Amino acid sequence: MSFSFETKKELCSFVNQNAVSMRAECYGFLLFAKIFSHDKIVFNTENPYTAARFMDLMAIEFSAITEKKTALTGKKDGQRLFTLSVPLSSDCERIFSELGHSRQSISLRINRANIEDEASVSAFLRGVFLCCGSVSDPKRDYHLEFSVTYNNLCSDLCRVISEISSRGKEPRRLVRKGAFVAYIKDSEEIADLLAFIGAPIASMSLMQEKILKSIRNDVNRKMNSEMANINKTAKASAVQLEAIEKIKRLRGLDSLPDDLKSIAQLRLENPEHSLRDLGEMLLPPISRSGANHRMKRILEIAENI
Repeated sequence: MSFSFETKKELCSFVNQNAVSMRAECYGFLLFAKIFSHDKIVFNTENPYTAARFMDLMAIEFSAITEKKTALTGKKDGQRLFTLSVPLSSDCERIFSELGHSRQSISLRINRANIEDEASVSAFLRGVFLCCGSVSDPKRDYHLEFSVTYNNLCSDLCRVISEISSRGKEPRRLVRKGAFVAYIKDSEEIADLLAFIGAPIASMSLMQEKILKSIRNDVNRKMNSEMANINKTAKASAVQLEAIEKIKRLRGLDSLPDDLKSIAQLRLENPEHSLRDLGEMLLPPISRSGANHRMKRILEIAENI
C-alpha cells in the first residue's frame, strides 16, 4: 500500500479525547466532501479505513444513517471507490444547520465556531486530510496536498494551516483539473502537520527518510570527491612517468641532480602515490609543495630534451 494509504490508516486509529474533537473531525470530513449541502451529503474515498471512520463519526455525532456503495471494478492496484451518502434529506438539513451553515449562504466557508481550541483544530484538519488530502512517499518526494472543490474554502483552509505553523506560512496553491489544490513541499512542515493531526509514525518515517537521504548524499559527495582526486592524481602521475621515462631513455637518471633523481626514482617505483606521499618518503621528507616544485623541474628538463 502507498505511504498516503498507510498514513490515513494510522489517522483512523486515533482516538478523540472528547465530543468537541469528534465533532470537529466529522466537520472536516463533511465540509470538504464531494457534496455538502442542506439536502445532499456525498463523500468518496478509496480507503476502507477512512470509509469506516466516516460512518462511525456520522452515527455517533449525528445519529445519521450512512449508505455505502462500492464500485464493481477497481484500479490496477486493487483499490475500489467507496461512495458514502446520507439518504434522508431531513438528516442532511439537520446536520447542515447544526454545523452553523445556511442554505442562503453563497459559498461554503469554514465555520470557526466548530474549531475553537487546538485539539479541535487538530481533529478538524485530520478530518480534512482523510477527506481530500494525500501525501507522497518521502523516498520519492516531499509533497502533501489537499484538493478542494471551492476557492474560498481552499483559502480558509490555508489560513487555518498557517495559524498552526510555527512559521506562520500558508501552503502554496494551484488549480488542477478544476480543483483548488493547497500543497506543502517542505519536509519539516509536512512532518509537523502529520504529527499535529495525529500521525506521529508517518511523521517519524518521513524524517527518518530525510536523514537517510542526507547521509547517502554526503557519502556520494565524498566518494565523488575522492574519485575526482584519484583521477587527478592518476593523470598527473602518468604525465610525470612519461617525462621521467624520456629522461631515463635519452640521458639516464644519473644526469639529474640528486634531489630530482631521488624523487624520479620514487615516482617510477610508486606510480599510484600522490606528491604528498612521495615527499614524505624522501630523506629528509619534504612538503607536497616541495615535491611539486621538483617534479615541475623534471617536466621542464624532459621538454627541453
